[in-house]
Amino acid sequence: MPRPDGDAQLAITFLYYRDLQRAMRFYEDVLGLTLAIDQGWCKIYRLCPGAHVGLVDEARGMHKWAETRPVQLCLRVADVDAWYAYAQEIDMPNLSRLFVNDQLGIRAFVFDDPEGYQIEIQTATRPGA
Repeated sequence: MPRPDGDAQLAITFLYYRDLQRAMRFYEDVLGLTLAIDQGWCKIYRLCPGAHVGLVDEARGMHKWAETRPVQLCLRVADVDAWYAYAQEIDMPNLSRLFVNDQLGIRAFVFDDPEGYQIEIQTATRPGA
């Protein structure tokens, strides 16, 4: 049987939290994301056209919260310097220095969300990067 035609209509990355309300406040108040879909114990926020992050109450989701977080949420923005100044001002946990990766063609920094997921904010330094 051939694979069905057509692209995905929406992309959602799900992250699992012990304290869903705390995570929601961070993604809404700190990152400024808009709630797109409210499923009760799962809150889905729009990152950009077609891309979303879902915050899931680990007591109800398919997975459980885990100490090790082998996941990074990356947001590409127009002005990484403005975001870095903002992150410094509000004292983001585990805030890195602003760095350049010439191989990848990005300027970026990272920090942790309230339950330890790493978030990278980046800007491309060259076309096609």
